[in-house]
Amino acid sequence: MKKNKPTFLRWFHSKKTKPLSAVNNVITIPLADHLSSEAAKRPHMEPQQLVYGCAQSVGKQRDHNEDSLFALSLVMGGQETSQPIGLFIIADGMGGHQYGEVASATATRTLAGYILKKLHPFLMNPTESPDEPLQELMRNAINEAQRAVTQAAPGSGTTLTVALVLGQQVTFGHVGDSRAYAIHPYGSGQVLTRDHSLVKRLEELGQISSDEAATHPQRNVLYRALGQGDVLEPDIFTAPFPQFGTLLLCSDGLWSVITDSNLYETVVKSANLQEAGQKLVTAANDAGGPDNISVILVQFVG
Repeated sequence: MKKNKPTFLRWFHSKKTKPLSAVNNVITIPLADHLSSEAAKRPHMEPQQLVYGCAQSVGKQRDHNEDSLFALSLVMGGQETSQPIGLFIIADGMGGHQYGEVASATATRTLAGYILKKLHPFLMNPTESPDEPLQELMRNAINEAQRAVTQAAPGSGTTLTVALVLGQQVTFGHVGDSRAYAIHPYGSGQVLTRDHSLVKRLEELGQISSDEAATHPQRNVLYRALGQGDVLEPDIFTAPFPQFGTLLLCSDGLWSVITDSNLYETVVKSANLQEAGQKLVTAANDAGGPDNISVILVQFVG
């Protein structure tokens, strides 16, 4: 079905344009000495940008993909300042539930649309502050995604891990057992999010060890997920972007079969983020690929 163009585009295409006529005998005047010397004193600053790489695989033991991901990077630059902005999302539809892929896609689209709509005035005028605190914005967006998933795929569920980057700060929203990692340039790192799984809770209570948790038969059972239950309590927090490092978001199809040390080493030894993502997916598949695999890697350049 053909869609109507937005009002602005209809107006734009209705206008006829013609080339500007050439201007002859233009006289230019050099800058005054004091102005040119002031310009020379200003350091040449390249605007900082967020770059990212994504990789995904259905895995070796699944016949369809229930993961969804979203990655967007913008930079609002000027003569002296720039404001890198990024939005990165991974959602893993709950395996064994009806419409898991519908749940993850609905959550991803709804949350991304909500946040970008709310940030639109700020994007158009970055000298203004966003209308609401970023953590409140994240909470409202996740609640909106919860309602959308409940309506679109009743009885299903999905994890959701979100990173909203504004300048050097990252606001995270997290439900389930997809993860966010900070990876440092010399091969160390840490998990930034907390798994909402029954096994992780038993480990936190000291009832099982980390080694026992890694092989526990119920390690994939979640006690908190989007679309499950009437009351949702997402983890929402703000942290600095990893200095000179890499932000990683991934589904459990990666981290459950690759050790953290191997994960960190793969990232820091890769030539670029896209290569790192592909290597991580390959490693997960080489380890059996028991689940869908989704990876987003983010860095600052400039």
